Amino acid sequence: MKDIKKKINDLISQINEHNIHYYLNDNPIISDNEYDLLIKRLELLESENPQYKFNYSPTQRVGTKSTSKFNQIEHRVPMLSLANAMNKNELQVFDNQMIKALSENNIEYIGEPKLDGLAVELIYENGIFIKGSTRGDGYIGEDITSNLRTIKSLPLQLNNDINYPDYLEIRGEVFITKENFINLNKQRLKNNETVFANARNCAAGSLRQLDSKITASRPLQFFCYGIGYYEGLDLQSQSNFLKLLPKWGLPVCSKSKIGKGLKFLNEYFNYIESIRSELEYDIDGVVFKINSFKLQKILGSRSKSPRWAIAAKLKPTQSTTKINNIIISVGRTGAITPVAQLHPVNVSGVTVSNATLHNQDEIDKKDIHIGDTVLIQRAGDVIPEVVKVIKEKRNNQSIRYTIPDNCPSCDSKINKSSDEAKARCINNECPAQIEGKITHFVSKNCMNIDGMGNKIILLLIQNNLIKNFSDIFKISFHDLIQLERMGEKSSNNLLKSINQSKRTSMSRFVNSLGIRNVGEHLSKVLETSFNGNIDNLIGANFDDLISINEVGDIVAKSIVEFFKNTENIKLIKDCFDLGVQFKVSNLRTDIFLGKSFVVTGTLDGITRSEVKKIILENGGRFSSSISKKIDFLLAGNNPGSKYNKAQNIGIKIINESEFKEMINE
Repeated sequence: MKDIKKKINDLISQINEHNIHYYLNDNPIISDNEYDLLIKRLELLESENPQYKFNYSPTQRVGTKSTSKFNQIEHRVPMLSLANAMNKNELQVFDNQMIKALSENNIEYIGEPKLDGLAVELIYENGIFIKGSTRGDGYIGEDITSNLRTIKSLPLQLNNDINYPDYLEIRGEVFITKENFINLNKQRLKNNETVFANARNCAAGSLRQLDSKITASRPLQFFCYGIGYYEGLDLQSQSNFLKLLPKWGLPVCSKSKIGKGLKFLNEYFNYIESIRSELEYDIDGVVFKINSFKLQKILGSRSKSPRWAIAAKLKPTQSTTKINNIIISVGRTGAITPVAQLHPVNVSGVTVSNATLHNQDEIDKKDIHIGDTVLIQRAGDVIPEVVKVIKEKRNNQSIRYTIPDNCPSCDSKINKSSDEAKARCINNECPAQIEGKITHFVSKNCMNIDGMGNKIILLLIQNNLIKNFSDIFKISFHDLIQLERMGEKSSNNLLKSINQSKRTSMSRFVNSLGIRNVGEHLSKVLETSFNGNIDNLIGANFDDLISINEVGDIVAKSIVEFFKNTENIKLIKDCFDLGVQFKVSNLRTDIFLGKSFVVTGTLDGITRSEVKKIILENGGRFSSSISKKIDFLLAGNNPGSKYNKAQNIGIKIINESEFKEMINE
């Protein structure tokens, strides 16, 4: 039997080696037919010896149908988005900021193409791919492990010729090459299926299939570009990290370059822009990073993005079309935004029929009229905007546009403050604002009330059942059953979702309030700073708030103004009176006081992030490396080198059951 196990492992290693030749080196050394024969031989051996069918085998890539929605995975290190540089002047600003922050000139950067795909995180334990997720909100992503396993360029087992850490989180991009995308759409046309608008949407949609066999049928590929949490690895720079990845069998983009100063930033940007059309895959920009990990750590991060990196956006594809009309959109804060209704046009693979005009100043500056022919682009390759008017095509029927004096939703006077470009409706009972505030309140990253979509919200408002977000918790079955398209089952489901939402966290609740300039991340900062006590936040003054890291003058002013409003305080009180409460941990807070833990190996009934949370909540410390200061090593299956080191030092080694007993003592 040992011979069979060895044969299977040898075949796995052989196939993995050919995957590296094919996907990493672009240099296959056997034919596709020979490769298929190796797979068939492995499948046969595994079917005859199922006890040796390992989860890292190449035969285990094609998944099965899931019957439920995706679970969530918390990122141990947040997957922050990057700040954007929309032109070369902003690259110069970035370089100046780095020089000032680090007190040195001619800084070494690394440039990498910014792939237009879907960002994902892969988790490897002891060299085995165990879990993968989407970026999500940067803190929590969706578990798409079974779909990621189908990507052939993604190794299920790291190359063990090179040492790898016990635990490793890799970030990268899933994408489809231009050629594969064209061929896929041709095949869909033959099958009378709808074609995909662009490669990015195809890649993203493929990874969110509940049936991973569908994902397996799509020609997805993967490139690594970053690292999350890891243990036992000494990394000096991004360039060294990118050189290490292929040695483990992880694919990277071959177009990255290192250079110094602003001269390099501009030259590399021009280089990528010049070869953009020749690349096999779509890109929407260039990413520049400080190469040194030590300097990255010194610079740290802002609330939403790292200070040491920037995404320089390439010139997006532009199209011309006609403005048929201009309408007004009223946001949840009363912000008045003019929107151009366009003759539909395709821009970068997406059909665009609306574009933001931002504000009256923007309309006047660009001299935009209804009826004009305009050049539009997707700003940052995402939001459609009008670049300029093609005045040579303007005719006598074009109409100059001015934002009306009254709100189109409630007919109240529109107010234009001298300190901001946006005009606002200041009527708190404006139906459009109410709808916007409630839509925000129930959204996924706020109170997360499933099933309460825009149509239901509009029905509730029109029937005078809700006038503010606290009214949501007053809704009864009798109220819902009378509404159009609301049956007994859907009414009960919505009520269940409303009741479930009452058990929430302070950060979610604060985010749901819609305080200007306070989003998801800052809500978490406030929760931590005020120890989960919202009364302390409500009573905080300006000086209290600006003393918090990441809270500046503008944010502090917004928070103080929000809680000075007696109506806002009443709505918050009503929510608590109607059953909203913050989750409180039932765990004791002192059982691990002064104790330090390290984890190694694969745990069965609990994740590492859950272990870390329990340890920290109970007064302990969580470390990634073994030293004499460590009190306990929690060892799971297949422990790595930390196990032997802990034994040598004399650290107490416990298993999962013993850890759970410690919690329950």
